[in-house]
Amino acid sequence: MKLTSLAAVADLAATLPQADTKAADAALARQNCLTKPPGSLGRLEELAVFMAGWRGTARPQIARAQALVFAGNHGICAQGVNPYPQAVTAQMVGNFQAGGAAINQLCRANGAELSVIALELDRPTADFTQGPAMTEAETLTAMQTGADAVDVTADVLILGEMGIGNSTVAAAMASALFGGEVAGWVGTGTGSDSDGIKRKIAAIETGLARHNGLSAMGVLAALGGREQAAICGAVLAARAARIPVILDGFICTAAASALYAADPALLDHCLVGHQSAEPGHRKLLAALNKRAVLEFDMRLGEGSGAALALGILRSALACHNGMATFGEAGVSEA
Repeated sequence: MKLTSLAAVADLAATLPQADTKAADAALARQNCLTKPPGSLGRLEELAVFMAGWRGTARPQIARAQALVFAGNHGICAQGVNPYPQAVTAQMVGNFQAGGAAINQLCRANGAELSVIALELDRPTADFTQGPAMTEAETLTAMQTGADAVDVTADVLILGEMGIGNSTVAAAMASALFGGEVAGWVGTGTGSDSDGIKRKIAAIETGLARHNGLSAMGVLAALGGREQAAICGAVLAARAARIPVILDGFICTAAASALYAADPALLDHCLVGHQSAEPGHRKLLAALNKRAVLEFDMRLGEGSGAALALGILRSALACHNGMATFGEAGVSEA
């Protein structure tokens, strides 16, 4: 998939693949014949039908799950919005690569192949209180990196991020795209105290005043970061390959929300793995009309909640494909 301009993104929904309604209907019909009362497996049934629609088969399976974690650094950290130095981003990338982070364990436990992609960590984006965080060319380059990282043979894609300062970026993007008081979008992130939260709010308010009246993708460039842009590129590439996506928490969902604001249909193939403990995530899910798979009071990032949700998705398909029908089991139907 080649991304040539930010203005063209909004038009992609009309050309990218849609869910296969015949496969989804066939999956639903199978669910209604399995040895259980109809609907008794709740969202597990919904997830199986969702997967059937996007994979184009009534009995979808997950032979390969890909997990991508994108890492970037942010110029907004110059405003004192994070208690940790930006060197931590690269240090955590090293930890991912060595297998020592939570996401490594969760991918291993739930059967996902993890790749970590660092995006110019030695060159942070610009401080969005002073000007746009990225040029259009920088945004497109990061989006293309994300798109190119998607393995088109995967059956599901998990997305996550790492970047000191990116909870501020997420709150800024959410506020710009969906409105409301900035304070309602801002949380503690990696552990900001009350003064740190005040600095985050002030920085975002300054950024919003400087960058107003922008298109959805213009917001991504002006307020986002390279890892946010890479997430958007990966979401679009997955859609082109009919691969369902599991987004992680607040930061990952806020990144993808730029696509939703461009055209809501661009996120039709996306699940949200968990509802983050970050206060803005509940508001963001309501704005996107999405319900998270899990609510575990997590706020780590890294794709951790999405990897955990993969286990639920695998369980949904195990029931869908492995259960007997009433006829097969010789059980009388009502």
